[in-house]
Amino acid sequence: MPTRHDAAAPPVKGGAAPARPPAESASEERRRARLSRRWQRDVRWSPYAFVSPFFLLFVAFGLFPLLYTGWASLHAVELTAPTDMSWVGLRNFTRIFDDEFFWNAAKNTLIIGIISTVPQLMMALGIAHILNYKLRASTFYRVVMLAPYATSIAAATLVFVLLFGRDYGMINWFLGLFGMDQVDWQNGTWYSKIAVSTVVIWRWTGYNALIYLAAMQAIPQDLYESAALDGASRWKQFLHVTLPSLRPTILFTCVVSTIGASQLFAEPLLFDANKGASGGSQHQFQTLGLYLYEQGWVNQHLGRASAIAWTMFLILIVVGIINYVISRRLRASS
Repeated sequence: MPTRHDAAAPPVKGGAAPARPPAESASEERRRARLSRRWQRDVRWSPYAFVSPFFLLFVAFGLFPLLYTGWASLHAVELTAPTDMSWVGLRNFTRIFDDEFFWNAAKNTLIIGIISTVPQLMMALGIAHILNYKLRASTFYRVVMLAPYATSIAAATLVFVLLFGRDYGMINWFLGLFGMDQVDWQNGTWYSKIAVSTVVIWRWTGYNALIYLAAMQAIPQDLYESAALDGASRWKQFLHVTLPSLRPTILFTCVVSTIGASQLFAEPLLFDANKGASGGSQHQFQTLGLYLYEQGWVNQHLGRASAIAWTMFLILIVVGIINYVISRRLRASS
């Protein structure tokens, strides 16, 4: 007969739980180890998976065309037979450097870039300074500033073609009110460049103004209050507080505008659609972008067009290096 001591004692309330079997404990440890390794792999490789679509698209539509264009620039290849290539080395580059039309296009690109970028950025800076004050319906004005950028380039350029018409254009009508003769905007050497630059100024001034406005709103108000206590007028505050604080932003817009000017294509192409890629009757406003298009798709010399594209790419690299050097000096001086 079993005694009281031999009977199984009931578990004490609040006591330790009975130990798990060794097999169940080992299985749980293996499961936790698998989850830990999976979590580590997820943390390590998930960021690469998230950014991989960009790199895949960049390789397909950015890097590969760039390398293929560089390879084609070293060959004689025509648009009618793009797979038939014959090695010519650097002859395409030497030919375009000896071509007077290339230097004419480079000069036109530089001139149009200057007379469109300088007024554009100055006007954008002034507009941003005005919008920085507390105005009624400020959101409406900002939308208006961005409207030209959102407008179709083709539609805007065609409207400006009508405005700059020689016989019935509104610009010549306005100049006639002051006794001035009619101006042939499309065939004039300098007038055509001014007209094309006007389209660029109209389209990009508001965009740059919003960039300047965002930078101005990031300037601490304490600087303006200190300047006002020292007796500085609004003009002096703009010169000694706003402009020094905007130096990196101004440099950024200068570089972006320079890159945009070097790639100018649609505005001069549509300004005189009858002449097409020639940029006027005497190539007076043909840019590097039009010259590239003319060589590749009108004259069908893909090898020469590829050399022009790589020349423009190298010019942009030089611009980027200059921007980097100036940025470092500005940071060192501040």
